[in-house]
Amino acid sequence: MDKVVSSAGEAIAGIGHRASLAVGGFGLCGIPSALIHALHEAGVGDLEIVSNNCGVDDWGLGILLRDRRIRRVVASYVGENKEFARQYLAGELEVELTPQGTLAERLRAGGAGIPGFYTLTGTGTQVADGGLPWRYHPDGSVAVASPPKETRDFHIEGNTRSYVLEEAIVADFGLVRAWKGDRHGNLVFRRSSRNFNPLCAMAGRVTIAEVEHLVEPGELAPDAIHLPGIYVHRVLPLTPEQAGDKRIERRTNRQRPAPDGLSAAGDAPQDRRP
Repeated sequence: MDKVVSSAGEAIAGIGHRASLAVGGFGLCGIPSALIHALHEAGVGDLEIVSNNCGVDDWGLGILLRDRRIRRVVASYVGENKEFARQYLAGELEVELTPQGTLAERLRAGGAGIPGFYTLTGTGTQVADGGLPWRYHPDGSVAVASPPKETRDFHIEGNTRSYVLEEAIVADFGLVRAWKGDRHGNLVFRRSSRNFNPLCAMAGRVTIAEVEHLVEPGELAPDAIHLPGIYVHRVLPLTPEQAGDKRIERRTNRQRPAPDGLSAAGDAPQDRRP
């Protein structure tokens, strides 16, 4: 039952070329950066990545993308990575853009053993009708387009509407980061990192979790556990330095409101005499 491994290299053992990976995180929040770095160091390539997004140019999955280690991406948001856009438009990368909620449910369905589900999302668009560019030729023409998906009418609450069939996602490996975890693989995620990490863990045939705080079995309250250890095969404890090495995807600042009588820069009260 003790699933703890001693090194990142041991954690990623068995991940080879052309593997499919479900990678947790939301933006740069909760990404398994230590495992991604280990994959980069191991030289693994030709990967298919399923993730909400693909990191930024110099962090997260972006470092694999930069060195041409990724051949295909299934994602819902890719707007923070210039190299991603360049490779996609140049025909170097295949991209299956998927509505965010649909992607989450495809991963959850894969982990739950459900082969597919019907959803309203995408009905009447190219998501259902096909024709979305998955890969371009270098000259800008479409090399691979999305196929049409099965649709079916359902009569619900007096209304008949068309729904599109989405298939579940099961990946060779799931890579996630947890705030806390025990030796049995029970995991707790913090805030936004809970958005996709549990789903990616469920969707992996072999799931590897890096944890910021490793605790002993029994220390996690049963009701506090977000993902039971049945889904997790390996646990990598992070050092304090690794756990603290986090990036912000985009920092925006606004001017702090000034107290009455002070300028925005915090100068001395202004003379208000007439």
